[in-house]
Amino acid sequence: MVRVGLVGAGFMGRMHANVYAALPTAQVIAVADQRPEQLRELAAQTSARPYSSMEEMLKTEKLDMVDICLPTYLHAEMSIKAARAGVHVLCEKPMATSVALADEMIAEARKHNVLLMVAHCIRFWPEYVKLREMVQSGALGALKSLNLTRVSPRPTWAANNWLMNEELSGSAALDLHIHDTDYALHLLGTPDSIAAKGTRTGDGLSHIASLMTFGRTVVSLEGGWDFPASFPFKMAFRAVFERGAMAMDGGPLTVYEEGKDPVVVEIEPMAAASAGGNISDLGGYHGEIRYFVECVEKGEEPAMVTPESSRKSLEVTLREIALARESAA
Repeated sequence: MVRVGLVGAGFMGRMHANVYAALPTAQVIAVADQRPEQLRELAAQTSARPYSSMEEMLKTEKLDMVDICLPTYLHAEMSIKAARAGVHVLCEKPMATSVALADEMIAEARKHNVLLMVAHCIRFWPEYVKLREMVQSGALGALKSLNLTRVSPRPTWAANNWLMNEELSGSAALDLHIHDTDYALHLLGTPDSIAAKGTRTGDGLSHIASLMTFGRTVVSLEGGWDFPASFPFKMAFRAVFERGAMAMDGGPLTVYEEGKDPVVVEIEPMAAASAGGNISDLGGYHGEIRYFVECVEKGEEPAMVTPESSRKSLEVTLREIALARESAA
């Protein structure tokens, strides 16, 4: 049984707790958060021992891994502390707020011989996994173009409104849009070219549109959280191949092959999540956590999401942000 310390009792911490409850090989034995009420709720949900800090938890408990579900600006600091304590680390995305901090995270994990994985859930999201399988199989020919969309109402639900503070969250691009940037790189490798434009809400970059090329494949990416509260969260993609298309855009994942009727791809249903938020099932959260737990059990590096690949996604997203800020109005 993999002994887990869950750090952070917000939406993502509760979502991850739902996953551990469904895994027979892992158990949350300790939880940490500075906020007493949220800590009590998460401790009750997981039947785990509560701690007011990760540091106290690491000193007291014998853990195999920690799962860090804290605000972005704390990712590097807490991951490094856990690595120095000799505990494997699963850390929420984005990896850090700078490439330098990401490099330090990787160096400390290597130095202390611990596994480090950044929780890029879209790499494990069933529909996106199916798209990657289609690209790799070549069943519809080469991928010509791909559109990735991820939009949300303003994230006013974050504690102390940290998401809307660009110094803490890195903007909508680093918190939200990085999902699709990471997936594009996971799917196609390093882009040959990058262009980006953006708009601002207040002092922060709130919407970004990017264009990347990977050989002959063109990828357009749009992400933002400048929509009103009544606007629904949406993640979608449309992929055009030489002999057809594949789309998840307001409906089920569907394959459109030349000369054939459209085919809806069967996706195995996931357990319902009780954490609330803008996604109603465990989707890629279940896949990523189960995968990392298996890596911990086997003592194997997480090849599906290496620290270096997460660093690359951070680097490219920061490049997009720099380009978008030049045009943001």
